[in-house]
Amino acid sequence: MSVPVALTRFAVAPSGFKESLSARDAAEAIAAGVLRVVPDAEVDLIPLVDGGEGTAEALASAGGGRLLRRRATGPLGRPLDTHFALLPDGTAVVEMAAVAGLRLVPAGARDPGATTTEGVGELIRAALDAGARRVLVGCGDSGTSDGGAGALRALGARLLDRDGLPLRPGGAELVRLARVDASGLDPRLARTELVVACNPHNVLCGERGVARVFGPQKGATAGQVELLSSGLENWAEVLTRDLPGTGIDLRAAPGTGASGGLGAGLAAVGARLRPRFEVLMDPLGLDLRLARADLVVTAEGALDGQTPFGKIPAEVARRAKRHGRPVLALAGTLGEGAHEVRAAGIDAYSGILPGPVTLGEAMGRGAEYLTDATERALRMVLLGVRVHAGAGARAA
Repeated sequence: MSVPVALTRFAVAPSGFKESLSARDAAEAIAAGVLRVVPDAEVDLIPLVDGGEGTAEALASAGGGRLLRRRATGPLGRPLDTHFALLPDGTAVVEMAAVAGLRLVPAGARDPGATTTEGVGELIRAALDAGARRVLVGCGDSGTSDGGAGALRALGARLLDRDGLPLRPGGAELVRLARVDASGLDPRLARTELVVACNPHNVLCGERGVARVFGPQKGATAGQVELLSSGLENWAEVLTRDLPGTGIDLRAAPGTGASGGLGAGLAAVGARLRPRFEVLMDPLGLDLRLARADLVVTAEGALDGQTPFGKIPAEVARRAKRHGRPVLALAGTLGEGAHEVRAAGIDAYSGILPGPVTLGEAMGRGAEYLTDATERALRMVLLGVRVHAGAGARAA
């Protein structure tokens, strides 16, 4: 890491803090902390999204689009108010978290064997009704593990058991799947570009399959994890047989496990699975903006051993390192394996909480804590710069 003698240009590139701060809120809170220490700083705000919560709104805001409100089926099978974005170039942004996200499943009702992605398919249909020529589906923060079965059902596919009867919603039913009848699929899909922005580290099946890695976070017991894994194996096999022509291995291709397997389900009907940061960050000119900075500051709700595997701070650090820029990461919490982020290019990291606080206080005062933590961390960075400069002067 090479630290400039003077720090005047800052790139602030955080993600949001779930249920506390949007990416924009987090960026503004960090900037406030920077300006407390360097009042004449040049601060470039680059709020980032990863396809999860806030993606549709962020892309609409950045691209001059608008949010369209709709009613759709939520993860528990009940209607809810949701939205998608429509951009000026005819691209619709469907954020799966807005209709099938984990935050929409109360803690006491979390059963990934029963939750559904039906609302995702309904929003894709609504986007087509609105005249979208391209549909971008953002994956992340899901509360489902049905392989995208609900989405395909909403788009017109029929999922049948050995007796030719329709399956009930939910990933637990996929072990009973015998056939997919695609004859009723919405014909507009064939002439629409469908792109899934996903984490390429997430695959559908195997030891690192999505049910095993993320099922427990969504409320699955050990037994349910195995049931879901078996169902997704069967799902991949039947989809490959009944909807041939995808050109990818639905079991193990990068991104097939995105959002509880939604990536695989949409790939089976022609979607392209693209690394989410290529889709969501490259249009922002992120690399050039990081290269201009003396210090890059990123942040997310939690830093832990999963951060290097496709989380925003690790991606920001990876890109910053191309230009030799130092990276500071701030987090709401530091979890197990947080030290591993250094290998991803993060030079220093810190939690933002000033001491033991309740969860409600931490979330309610997130902006305040983030601003204060930025100030503390930056003062330490500048102290190090001055000590280094003084040692150099004495040696000379």
